[in-house]
Amino acid sequence: RGLKRLRSAGIAVTTGVGRRAAAEAMAGWLTRQRLGRPRVTLKLAMSIDGKIALPSGESKWITGTDARAHVHLERAICDMILVGRGTYEADSPSLDVRLPGLEHRSPRKALLSRTLDPGADWHLLRAPADVYRLHDVNDLLVEGGSATATAFLAEGLVDRILIYRAPIIVGDGKSSFGFVGLEAIADAHGQWRLVDESRLGPDRLEVYERVGAA
Repeated sequence: RGLKRLRSAGIAVTTGVGRRAAAEAMAGWLTRQRLGRPRVTLKLAMSIDGKIALPSGESKWITGTDARAHVHLERAICDMILVGRGTYEADSPSLDVRLPGLEHRSPRKALLSRTLDPGADWHLLRAPADVYRLHDVNDLLVEGGSATATAFLAEGLVDRILIYRAPIIVGDGKSSFGFVGLEAIADAHGQWRLVDESRLGPDRLEVYERVGAA
C-alpha cells in the first residue's frame, strides 16, 4: 500500500534494488520462514582426493592459516555450531571464534548424539531432524566429521556446503561422506550449484548451494 501511495503522488519507485545481496544477508531468517528450520551450512576441510583425515583419524591441520581464519569468520556469523559425537570425543572442540575483535561472536555449541549428554554448555540434538526444534537459531554451521555430514545430507537438511580444499593427497584415509541414499549417478546431478570460489593462501574455498534453497 505504501508503494501505491507513493506512485499515486507522482513519486518514482524502484523495487528489487540489492535483492540478491539482501537475500544472502537474510538467508537464515528466510530459510526459517520458508522451511521452519535454520539454514544449515556444512563445512568440510579436505584433500584433493576428498579425504578429511588419515586412517588413524589425525587431521590437524589439513588446511592452512588463511582457510582456518575464514572458518572462524563463518563461525562469527552463525548462531550455533554442531559437531558429532566422534569429533566431540576425539577433539574436545571449543568451537569458539578466535579472530581478534570477534571473540564475543562465538556461537552456541550443539552436539549430535543419541546417547551422550555433553552438559549444560551444549545443546543436544538426537537426530538431524531436531533442527526443526531450534526455534531461535537462523544459521547452523555443521562442523562434524563424515558421519555427521552424511546424516544431514541423507536427510536433505543441508542448504549450503563450504569445502576448504588443500593441495595435498592423502591416499588411504577417512572419506568426506558415507552413503547418502543415491542409487544412481544420475540422481546426484542437479542437486547443487557452485556459487563462489576463492583462493585462501595455498587452499581453495568452494561454496555450493542446494538448488532451490531459500
